[in-house]
Amino acid sequence: MTGSPRPQPVEERLADRLVEQAEAGPARRRASSLLRRLAGYDRAVYRSVARMPTPRLDEPLRQVSDFANFSKPWFLAAGALALLGGPRGRHAALTGLTAIGAASLVVNQPMKKSMGERVRPDREGLGVPTQRWVRMPSSGSFPSGHSASAVAFAVAVGEVLPALRPVGRVAATVVAFSRVYTGVHYPSDVLVGATVGALFGRLAGRIALRRWPLSTSTRKRQMYDKEHMS
Repeated sequence: MTGSPRPQPVEERLADRLVEQAEAGPARRRASSLLRRLAGYDRAVYRSVARMPTPRLDEPLRQVSDFANFSKPWFLAAGALALLGGPRGRHAALTGLTAIGAASLVVNQPMKKSMGERVRPDREGLGVPTQRWVRMPSSGSFPSGHSASAVAFAVAVGEVLPALRPVGRVAATVVAFSRVYTGVHYPSDVLVGATVGALFGRLAGRIALRRWPLSTSTRKRQMYDKEHMS
């Protein structure tokens, strides 16, 4: 008895489409070859992360990856900002949640439908230690919704509250890396998800700043920091 065939990986599907249209010129064949090479590099990086000799990180990053389901850290952070951060904190919380909503809508609907489902990594076959494992999602692998939400919230909140940029970026980076470390995403899934999140976080932040501009002292401090970093 044979089961239903697994969906074709999205990068192979795109490469096949280009090959089918090869009569249009050699550029499509080169693009197809490039896609397949990139997929190979992606898996190579995944294997390298799987082989990292860092057992002390296994449980902490597994917990981080699991806790980030359904954007729980960002909803909790938004609640804390709204309760303890005054008007500016409430503005930041609203902006961050708006960015998450927009990024999640794009990542989970149009992108997955247009690109097709990418098969989730074979953790066992690619050597991810079982002590790192979290529940493998049933949805397609590309792109990473966790990474999109984490980066969207961090960037958006950082636009409204610049003092929180460092901690937000660190938190988002840890969540994004944990998705590869626990074996549920390829690196490119995380990279694309984070890019989408950054775009929507930036957009939400820019819109928020038009409504709630930064104080004069904050703007001067930002200009001072930029001048001394350049």
